[in-house]
Amino acid sequence: MQAFTLPDFYLPHPARLNPHEQHARDHSNEWARAMGMLDAPGPSGEPVWDQEKLSKHDYALMCAYTHPDCDCPTLDLVTDWYVWVFFFDDHFLESFKYDRDLKGAQEYLDRLELFMTEPGQTPPEARNPAEAGLADLWARTVPHMSDGWRRRFVTSTHNLMVESMWELENISRHRIANPIEYIEMRRRVGGAPWSANLVEYACGAELPDRLAGQRPLRVLRDTFSDAVHLRNDLFSYQREVAQEGENSNAVLVLERFLEVAPQRAADLVGELLTSRLHQFENTVLTELPLMFAEHAATPPEQLAVSLYAKGLQDWQAGGHEWHARSSRYQKIEERAGSGPLAPGIPTLLGQYAHVPLARRSGHLPLPAFHMPYRPHTSPHLARARRQVVAWGRSMGFFDPVPGTGVHGLWDERSLAGFDFAHCAAMIHAHGTPEQVELSSDWLAWGTYGDDLFPVQYGRGRDYLGAKAQNARLSLFLPLDGAALPEPLNPLERGLADLWRRTAGPMAPAARARFRKSVEDMTASWLWELANQLQNRVPDPVDYVEMRRATFGSDMTMGLARLTHAGQVPDEVYEHRVMQQLEHAAQDYACFTNDVFSYQKEIEYEDEIHNMVFVVERFLGCDRLAARDVVAKLMTERMRQFEHTVAVELPAMCRQLGLDDEMCGQLGAYADHLKDWMSGILRWHQQCVRYSAASLAQRSPGLSLPHAPAVPLPSGLGMSAVRVLEWLHPVHLN
Repeated sequence: MQAFTLPDFYLPHPARLNPHEQHARDHSNEWARAMGMLDAPGPSGEPVWDQEKLSKHDYALMCAYTHPDCDCPTLDLVTDWYVWVFFFDDHFLESFKYDRDLKGAQEYLDRLELFMTEPGQTPPEARNPAEAGLADLWARTVPHMSDGWRRRFVTSTHNLMVESMWELENISRHRIANPIEYIEMRRRVGGAPWSANLVEYACGAELPDRLAGQRPLRVLRDTFSDAVHLRNDLFSYQREVAQEGENSNAVLVLERFLEVAPQRAADLVGELLTSRLHQFENTVLTELPLMFAEHAATPPEQLAVSLYAKGLQDWQAGGHEWHARSSRYQKIEERAGSGPLAPGIPTLLGQYAHVPLARRSGHLPLPAFHMPYRPHTSPHLARARRQVVAWGRSMGFFDPVPGTGVHGLWDERSLAGFDFAHCAAMIHAHGTPEQVELSSDWLAWGTYGDDLFPVQYGRGRDYLGAKAQNARLSLFLPLDGAALPEPLNPLERGLADLWRRTAGPMAPAARARFRKSVEDMTASWLWELANQLQNRVPDPVDYVEMRRATFGSDMTMGLARLTHAGQVPDEVYEHRVMQQLEHAAQDYACFTNDVFSYQKEIEYEDEIHNMVFVVERFLGCDRLAARDVVAKLMTERMRQFEHTVAVELPAMCRQLGLDDEMCGQLGAYADHLKDWMSGILRWHQQCVRYSAASLAQRSPGLSLPHAPAVPLPSGLGMSAVRVLEWLHPVHLN
């Protein structure tokens, strides 16, 4: 019996079939046989694949659907790549999943890495079909692409191979990932970013190197990847979870995390899949044009990006059609009692149907917080408290905000009450007096900017003004010691002073990394403003990832790395284990802020960027149920942090062959993250910024007026919008 009926799928683009399908099928069958894939034995001695199994899976049909416009030789090569990746996945799991041979699995993967050669290198002699296939495909593909594409493809191929160990270790420990961890790791192990790289090859349109790292293209890749993986998880649940006992599946993750039946979990995965597709569309329509203009993209660059986006759309449509037809997956059944709206519309309305009105939410009762670490406080707290208020005064934080009618965003009393020095004294408990003061000032500056942008640019919907201000901020972050321009306002004046005090002693690489963390934070203020202008409640995944930037997480963590700058190579910090460690800590701290600031943001500021509110809208529940979900996410992220420190960090040190001193530095960094999380929680518990009494006494300058209700559009083509009136009849009266 099937565990659930597949949800209704949002399918905005029709699938099309490449006319060279049969040629690719014949070619890939011969290629798989030549590589030895149809004879490779599993642990039982029986072949992992045979011709019948390969024919049933029909990867040629998948590639003909996902790449409908490429020529015959290109389709042949792309199909060979997919035969290889599915064989690798089945062969690896069949060889190492059942006997839990982690050492053998790691040796298998280490050798496979040797076949992704640099130009001029020769690979070793292949010992198995996976190695033979990769060597052949590498030689046929990589010479035709640029170095930039090759680097991206090496990264995505490395991830899907190496991170298979993550799946294997979770199976060995009977451990099911939390939802945020799962989404992040599924991108690495699931292979869709790798598929996105092959889209560039198949479309004959490489992404320009100078644009490939920009947020819009990262979002296109990530939303594509998430949608591909979530769809696959829905179709493969019956085989992977119900029959084979695997535990890396989004339906199972939500089923266990939310404690719901498989059908409800599957429906939520379907809604999340739809939300990610809407995020893809929103990015194409609203963010790509801005990126083209901001970076003066040439017509050939714009064409390449547009063909890439179209290729990702074709892959989504074709991938769904293949899943529906392949014998590898569960079949779609007609669902009884579907709602009155077409698939995708309820999710879309949940994001755009927010009506800016006064909401008397009241104080959000706080949940119990799982915090296993005790905060410590610097003995330099009193000095930092005096200094940060004096510094804020000298930077002009108490001055009127021009053009807004606000006579003072902050005053001396409010800045003293916010007590950023207390937070800094806990997250830098062992810092020097100068380090605690510097951290206090950075916290004050970042919070001032975050408060300022909605007042100065959100009220007047002045997105271009906000873009211009953000561009000017980068002028105060020189990497080469260049002279700074004259600051025009407190935000610029504060940044100029902080950069001089912080970046001056840094090594060039550390300075560049820290500059990026500051720019990521200030750019996130524009992301928030863009959502407000669109009246758009963020997609849950996009919110979690951007929340780390709006909170300034990388920036404040960057200050922690200064104590051992140069002692730990950058590539160690970029390792998956360190990234997961940091992200778990960041999410815990960010959600802490969202729980405490709910009333301030929702009732007093009509804000939409709050995890509790985002969960409310996505799950369709009340604020208390949403709070409980966020609190459980915090608990699971903290448990993941504890697991990473206890298990994965030591394993990473052994795997990379790090010496005792470097391992000690990483342990000290993990201890700092413990102080960072525990200090941020304690600060929120004691700070007046979010208390109900303080909010009720806010000065008029600090309280943002509620925006007027947005009128429904009318005219030709707008009749469908009347469904809003059906969904929210009270709000729209």
